[in-house]
Amino acid sequence: QVQLQESGPGLVKPSQTLSLTCTVSGGSITTKYYYWSWIRQPPGKGPERVSRLSPSGGATYSTNFVRGRFTASRDNDKNTLYLQMSDLQPEDTALYYCSSDSLGISGRGTQVTVTP
Repeated sequence: QVQLQESGPGLVKPSQTLSLTCTVSGGSITTKYYYWSWIRQPPGKGPERVSRLSPSGGATYSTNFVRGRFTASRDNDKNTLYLQMSDLQPEDTALYYCSSDSLGISGRGTQVTVTP
């Protein structure tokens, strides 16, 4: 059974940097045709995809607002996904979680709060 566990919650100030980690167990992130996503849900709003990692490891970013500030990556040897977020703004405050698009599962999420 594949499980995803996020870590790296944080309370940061605007313009600071924070990195999130998603550890995958019970399956390999290199499994053929598997896509992995980072998704966030701001308070009182619906979820939105932040980035998507293809089976080859390439990343796309679904939200114009985060493009250029967020970088998604993965370490195949560690079976881990990463989301590095820079120049964080209050609008980035949300519950962030990783997801397997192919399996339809996600982790419980980790809270990121950006406040002056």
